[in-house]
Amino acid sequence: MSNQAAKRTCDVVVIGGGPGGYVCSIRLGQLKQKVVCVEKEEVGGVCLNWGCVPSKALISASHTYEKVKVHGAGMGIFTDGIRVDSDKMQNWKNGIVKKLTGGVRTLFRGNGVELVMGEARVTSARTVEVKTPSGTEIFEATKAIVIATGSSTIEIPNFKFDGKQIIGAKEAVSLRAIPKRLLVIGGGVIGLELGCVYQKFGAELTVVEATPGLLPGIDPECTAVVEKRLVKKGAKIIKSAKAEGYEKNADGSLNVKLHLDSGKHDTVTTDMVLVAVGMRPNGAGLGLEEIGVKVERGFVPADHLGRTNVEGIYAIGDVSGQPMLAHKASKEGEAIAEIIAGHKAAKDWVSIPAAVFTDPEIAVAGLTEAQAKEKGIEVRIGKFPFAALGRAMAVGETDGFFKVVADKKTSELLGVHIVGPEASDLISEGALALEMHAFLEDIGLTIHPHPTLGEGMMEAAMAGLGQAIHIMNR
Repeated sequence: MSNQAAKRTCDVVVIGGGPGGYVCSIRLGQLKQKVVCVEKEEVGGVCLNWGCVPSKALISASHTYEKVKVHGAGMGIFTDGIRVDSDKMQNWKNGIVKKLTGGVRTLFRGNGVELVMGEARVTSARTVEVKTPSGTEIFEATKAIVIATGSSTIEIPNFKFDGKQIIGAKEAVSLRAIPKRLLVIGGGVIGLELGCVYQKFGAELTVVEATPGLLPGIDPECTAVVEKRLVKKGAKIIKSAKAEGYEKNADGSLNVKLHLDSGKHDTVTTDMVLVAVGMRPNGAGLGLEEIGVKVERGFVPADHLGRTNVEGIYAIGDVSGQPMLAHKASKEGEAIAEIIAGHKAAKDWVSIPAAVFTDPEIAVAGLTEAQAKEKGIEVRIGKFPFAALGRAMAVGETDGFFKVVADKKTSELLGVHIVGPEASDLISEGALALEMHAFLEDIGLTIHPHPTLGEGMMEAAMAGLGQAIHIMNR
């Protein structure tokens, strides 16, 4: 980059305009800091543009389609000629993305945040060079530089993305035609969420997962409900297997070669392959290593105050470490903005909830039963099935359950695990309960409105105490 560019001064430079960076920038602006946010693609990052939001729009559309087509008749609602218009669906989804990214830009302007579109490089603990379409700009940050560069889709050997038949999540949320057959490499969150979408729209789904179970890290009792639903709808789940490569057939289809854990080989014929084996942090190539900032496998480690090993340089979001979740990035962005502005703040939350938008949804907060036992804690478990809730019956979604994990001696809540309808919304009560260090009695004695899905949380807590009303107590 040119050294002839004029240097401009600000309080803080935030590199990255995703859920961590844009929230950090806005909060800094609210705290009267002069802030520059640098983004090389589009504000909103992966989450708003091709991750969380657009995928959830498609998930919602597929759920509506299936609800009407498959479940409507059982409710006495009959439809004829229902069909999917992929073009119209994509235009609708793109409209949501445009509205949200436009909203971020408006908030930037309203809070005095300067947005600079370009590629940033850190040249010192106080200086950032930005290569823009019109040239190079140099910013001197008198207080801090915040690294919020997020993560990128991982490619694997022999499955290089071509944007047509070998795709990643970015392409998967923008398909203008539904594939007849879809093979997903990776049985994690992204692979199963998008696999569920296209299965509902009629694609024959195959999922290949390298580990012995789907959704590693999630309570296996919860994942079993999702796997059962997938298989019931015709999906083929191949676990403990690795995709080694593929050959293209004369008719345009692909023969994907698999190596099974048993040592045997298998071949699956498909029309499209979605590679969904995770995300890689974007900490390398920013100039950080050259000025002494520690970068480990793309991560830029940061402490509870967001500080890296070099004074004045902070890191938030995916690039700063696990878990790689948008809401974690946003909350870190708020906290670190306050720290930089001189306020007392820290990353001091009890738990970071997570939601998986499969069918049915899974949502978790706190410890699993296994994690609690690994810590040497004796636990008491409370479970309550959606099938026992009148509201779940009324909406025609009764698969799944609430599960609470508590300390056996004190009954203090340690974890909440939900698999079933609207789990992603229901988990917030569990996250608040953990943050407040609630006991099972606190949840069980809280009156929940009837008839709702949320009653299941109250009943599960009481089941943990052996006092549930609408199921037999263990």
